[in-house]
Amino acid sequence: MSLRSSSLGRAFALGAALVAGLLLGAPAMGVGGEARADTTAKPTPDTIPAPLVGIEIEDHAGADLPRDITIRTQEGRDVKLGSYLGDGKPLIVVLAYYECPMLCTVVLNGLQQGLSGLAWTAGKEFRVLTVSFDPRDTTNFADRKRRAYLQAYGREVAGNGWDFATAAPREIERLTKMLGFKYRWDESTSQYAHSTGAFLFTPEGKLSVTMHGVAFPARDLRLALNQAADGKLGTTWDRVMLLCYHYDPNARSYVLAGTRLMRAGGVVTLLIMSFFLRRMWRRERRRALEEKDESPSGAQIPAPTPSPEITP
Repeated sequence: MSLRSSSLGRAFALGAALVAGLLLGAPAMGVGGEARADTTAKPTPDTIPAPLVGIEIEDHAGADLPRDITIRTQEGRDVKLGSYLGDGKPLIVVLAYYECPMLCTVVLNGLQQGLSGLAWTAGKEFRVLTVSFDPRDTTNFADRKRRAYLQAYGREVAGNGWDFATAAPREIERLTKMLGFKYRWDESTSQYAHSTGAFLFTPEGKLSVTMHGVAFPARDLRLALNQAADGKLGTTWDRVMLLCYHYDPNARSYVLAGTRLMRAGGVVTLLIMSFFLRRMWRRERRRALEEKDESPSGAQIPAPTPSPEITP
């Protein structure tokens, strides 16, 4: 191997070591490059409006969706939650009650608008399930709500691609407890005070992302669905985006993650270095072979001339 090839090999090894250090040991960086701790603000009772104290969503990421919970669809069929899982499609679960005068409608409007902005379609790449947490809601209420939102969605939804369901009190309690969704009846207004959000599950039924708020932009839904599908739903670019972004419940959106961004940049840098160094290596090897071919064929190294003998 030539001296130049050896130098290229050492350069590649050094570059790979530097990138590996970035990938494995780099702390999150602040402005100016200094390491910083995670100082994301957490909501406290002082920052939450009084009517909402005690009914915020608790994040139960990684929890399993109880497959044996029975719900009743808009068609009046009793089915298990497990019937919405298991065929490779992630699941979006939204809790609402169908006679809610305002907030639940805002949540469902936000969800429908976000879904309409996706290239993917409910029932094909993923499923949506809306469940009422009001045991007084009926199948007729669920069917009427579903018709209205599928009309607004404007796409053909196959099978149980987006169902609206009701449930018995015990089943509602089990589901809301598992999701960390809190609510209470307000006698003064004769309404439920409740939190808002969307819960995304993997095809195997594990809670992947809890999206907070009443707005679910298409970009965030795409990232969340791809995250729930373990990167199998989107493109290569979607997987790269997941390396750079994470869901921030305080921002109620996917935001750039410093450490993840550095890791993604490190991977890209390593790939670029590998590409160019490989080209240089191959070029050097080809040059060495050409020089060998240009030497006279059959040329032999002349034998050394014997030194004259010295007679005493």
